[in-house]
Amino acid sequence: MRNLSVVTEFILLGIPHMKGLKTTLFVLFLSFYIFTLMGNLLILLAIISSSRFHTPMYFFLCKLSVCDIFFPSVSSPKLLFYLLGNSRAISYAGCVSQLFFYHFLGCTECFLYTVMAYDRFVAICYPLYYSIIMSHKVCTILAMGTSFFGCIHATFLTTLTFQLPYCGPNEVHYYFCDIPVMLKLACADTSVLEVMGLISVGLMPLSCFFLILTSYSCIVCSILQMHSAEGRHQAFSICSAHLIAILLSLMPVVLIYLQPTPNSWLNATVQVLNNLVTPTVNPLIYSLRNKEVKYSLKKIVQQVAFIPEK
Repeated sequence: MRNLSVVTEFILLGIPHMKGLKTTLFVLFLSFYIFTLMGNLLILLAIISSSRFHTPMYFFLCKLSVCDIFFPSVSSPKLLFYLLGNSRAISYAGCVSQLFFYHFLGCTECFLYTVMAYDRFVAICYPLYYSIIMSHKVCTILAMGTSFFGCIHATFLTTLTFQLPYCGPNEVHYYFCDIPVMLKLACADTSVLEVMGLISVGLMPLSCFFLILTSYSCIVCSILQMHSAEGRHQAFSICSAHLIAILLSLMPVVLIYLQPTPNSWLNATVQVLNNLVTPTVNPLIYSLRNKEVKYSLKKIVQQVAFIPEK
């Protein structure tokens, strides 16, 4: 009979096929991480500091920026830490926390994109009833609901993964603790759990995407019926920015968790893009396509740098 000991820590082996590129990857990932933090903090400051942005759309955008600050912070600090040549070990509790917060923040963002699509649907299709439907109370409930259901989903996935016994190998062939790589290390049959996890993780973004697509289909029909060319242009500008951000966020999730034959290098590459690049790009998408946000950001930069306003 084998002497099996309980695993107390895991070793993160990092991104596959990237040996000898530690310094390059460190500089690249650190740059993206800093830009992500700075960009989203600026968006938060721009929205909070100006009363004209105290509307449902910018309220949800504020929450998205908060998520985009914390989402890459789940895996990036540890990734940067061991790229500098430090220990790759992560405690069992640390691994559980990584997996939980990764899926909690990811699910919250996914639900938030759906709520933002609904907000645009009401604003464009039912403009006269917008202030009644999207009241402060409704916005608060919707915002809290995204976090609540994100927490439930993440708790389910984390419990599903770590109720398994881990008593053998402890080398994680990835740069952070995620469901597919953790299930490979379990000392039990995981076939049923793999299917349950696949259905749970895969169906959630697809369901959200279907609801988002439905909202934007109705929006496009309403935009095409507008008589004002300027109104059509503004509506298309806002909605296209939202759709770009949604596609950048949801498509990598579908690609990673629903591919028939998993590829570790492809998964890691797409995951890095999703964890670091998308949160960096979001502030650019929402600010560069919005004159009011650009003006507010310019004002903040001028105040910080003590540049007189022209």
